[in-house]
Parts: sequence; C-alpha cells; structure tokens
Amino acid sequence: MKFSCTKDNLAQALSLVAGLATKNVNLPILSNVLLRAEAQKVEISSTNLELAIVANVRAIVDEPGIFTVPGRTLLDFVNLMTEEKIDFELKENELSVVCGRSATRIKGSPADEFPVIPSMNEGKGFALSARDFKKGLSEVASSAAKSDIRPELAGVFFGFNVNGDKILTLAATDSYRLAEKKLSLEQSIEEPLKIIVPGRAANEIMHILSAGTGEISEEKNARLLIGDNQIALHYGSVQLVSRLVDGQYPDYPQIIPKDFKTTAEFEVNKFIKEIKAASLFTTAGVNAISVEMNPEKGLINISSTSTQTGEYKSEVESQITGEKNNILLNHRYLLEGLSNMEGQSGEIKMINADSPCLLTSKEDSNYLYIVMPIRQ
Repeated sequence: MKFSCTKDNLAQALSLVAGLATKNVNLPILSNVLLRAEAQKVEISSTNLELAIVANVRAIVDEPGIFTVPGRTLLDFVNLMTEEKIDFELKENELSVVCGRSATRIKGSPADEFPVIPSMNEGKGFALSARDFKKGLSEVASSAAKSDIRPELAGVFFGFNVNGDKILTLAATDSYRLAEKKLSLEQSIEEPLKIIVPGRAANEIMHILSAGTGEISEEKNARLLIGDNQIALHYGSVQLVSRLVDGQYPDYPQIIPKDFKTTAEFEVNKFIKEIKAASLFTTAGVNAISVEMNPEKGLINISSTSTQTGEYKSEVESQITGEKNNILLNHRYLLEGLSNMEGQSGEIKMINADSPCLLTSKEDSNYLYIVMPIRQ
C-alpha cells in the first residue's frame, strides 16, 4: 500500500472516524482505523460493533492495499503536521508516514483481524436539509437518558410521516424532561415509520453533519436509509451505519398537556440569565428553583435557597394570562430547554405545581420542551 493525500482532507476525515475507535479490552483491534487504498481514494473506517463510520478521501494511489493503525495516534500526528502533502507507505507491519521533513512509522495490525464493516443498499429512503437535521438533533438528543437501563429512553425517537405529512418528528426523554422537534422532509416514502436511534449514533450523526465544508460534503441534504434493524446516513463522502434500538418508544404525546391555566411570555436571553443566577443558590443534587407567575402584577418571580450559599430572588416582567401559579423546577433541565430555543421570545405554560410545564418559542412552533416539576 502506497498513497499520497492532502493533510486537511485527511485530518477532517480522521476527525469523524477516529472518535469511534476506542480502547476495547476484549477486542484491541477496535482502537484501530481501517485504511483501504484503491482507485484514487482512501477509505477510512472504524466501528464499535454497534455502529460504523466510513469516510472517503481523494488520494494518489501508487499501490492499492489495506491495513489498520491506531486511530487516535494517526489523527494526532496528522494534526501536528504543517505541510499540506502527506505520503503513506506500508512496510511490513508498520505504516510509514512522511510529511515534509517529519516522518514516523506507526505500528498496526493486518486488516483480516478487523471486523467486517456493515453496509446498506436497500431500505426506505428519506432526504432532508443537513443543516436543519443537525440543529434538530442537537435540540432533542441531550434529553435522552444517560443510562442504558431502559435502552429505548437512551435513544432518540425518529417518526417519519406519523401524520402523513412529510415530517420527521424527533423526540427524546429521560422521564424528567422531554424535547420534540419537527422537520420537513425533502424526500420521503408515504407510509409512516417509527424507529429508535441509539444516543451514540445520534451524536455521531450530529458530528458528521457539522463537517459540512471541504471535501467531506458539498451537499445541502442528508440522506437516510432505514432497513431491518439498521439505519444508514449518507452525507457527501461519509457514511454511517448503526443498529436500531429494539423496542417500543413510550407514547409520549399522551403526556403533553393540552390545556393550561397560566401562560407567561418572556425574553429568552433575560430569562436564561435569571435562571443561571438562581442556580448559584440551589441545593446540590436537588437543583430546585421556584418560578411563580403573578398575572396581576405582570411579573415572573424567580427564587432559590441554599443552606450553604444563601438565597436569591428576582422579578422578570412578563405578559401573563390566566391565574396565579407557581412551580418548582430543576434549573439544569430548565436551562437546557431554554438554550435550545430559537428566537428572542418564549412562553412557559402551566397547569399547577404538580403537573409538567411546557416551554415553546414564539418564533419556532416546531419545537417544544416539557419539564416535570419537583414535588415538595
């Protein structure tokens, strides 16, 4: 194997692939990336057996070949290089890397020890704006459960055409908060389809869609292919294939309140600053702040108390309709929903202190966020 390529293109591809190549006690080869040089390109692959990422880089290939090397080592070395052209040559079980006056030999392993990278050629296809897809995923994925005790809650719900409307509904919940975002599909089948994408795969998709410059992608759309228990993302010269979570996602629309007793408007940035200030005076582990709505005075009262740090009180002017109301909320969950809002104006809607409250943006009706109250 012998090839040459540009540093920038290689570094970008490795940054997307090498993150998946982590240490595995049972299979050390999984910390490697697979390099396959052929026909004016180098294919770089990694897998953790649950998902796989493949990125293609244009190259001058003098001798085709295939080999594996530690992904992190190769990425770190390439990032430190200052010259644009990098030459690679396989010599026995070492990969010779030369860039300008810098040279190294990286010890690797034969490709036949590397797991087979899965591929998908058949399934139900969809296309949507890569920019909107990345943003939508970032707005909901953080609400997924961090533990795998309930695998379906650790994943992100993808609902295609749930209401027959060429819409992709993304949702995630850990039972303490819920985020939902609706996106328009550029291309879609007609029948509805519901799947659960693992949280790790959702994060890797966001990472890939963030690399929408240079050789990786000149496309505006991301393409999804859904097969039996698998999902594939195609974006420019990068592909991701992941297993799906086997199970039924909770019927979350049932917990979204429809009727509210109090609605308050607020300026998003100002509200975020007040919540952050109140968070400095909360009890660790509880993270409770009080949000009280006073329609007569047109004020949202925010307060918190801590036996260690003291107490905080603040008033935010607001247009409030309905009755006087108050609720105790976890400031971390509240801030997460607020930070994902588009626009300058938002609404918080309440029923009572024991019911979930709903946050929406007045400028983005496709996003909603629900926070469960802390019950006293």
